[in-house]
Amino acid sequence: MSRYRPPTTPGSKFITPAGHARLSAELDQLWRIERPQVTQAVAEAAAQGDRSENAEYIYGKKRLREIDSRVRFLRKRLDGMTVVDRPPADPRKIFFGAWVTLEDDTGARTRHRIVGPDEFDLAPGYVSMDAPLARSLLGKRLDDEVTIRTPAGERSVLIFAIDYEAS
Repeated sequence: MSRYRPPTTPGSKFITPAGHARLSAELDQLWRIERPQVTQAVAEAAAQGDRSENAEYIYGKKRLREIDSRVRFLRKRLDGMTVVDRPPADPRKIFFGAWVTLEDDTGARTRHRIVGPDEFDLAPGYVSMDAPLARSLLGKRLDDEVTIRTPAGERSVLIFAIDYEAS
């Protein structure tokens, strides 16, 4: 058995304005606030002498590597992003950024927003556009019946409402 893993394809390049602002704020926080503080702490720990047994120095350097890695990722990711800040030409179809209300066979309703892969964990109800649920919904219209594959099996849902409000 080898350790080779095929390269993963990056997620979709679309993001909502709120998601872009959140990632930009995280990048700014890491680069302008957290990294200088950790750098200062590492410099102070290095000034104490023997670095091989200095835990503050070792863990500070490790944290710097983590910060630099995340900063590189965020810069690279934000450079290629497309911010979707307007509703589509046909608001009766499901596209990126849509709030979709689904009704199952029992009459229970759930509401989901289709967002980019970098922001789907922000709030309950956010679904990545790369997720099977979102892929099965994209391009569908109001009152369409959609079959969704779940770990428990296939289930059928009705598209009850579609809106593109900012909430």
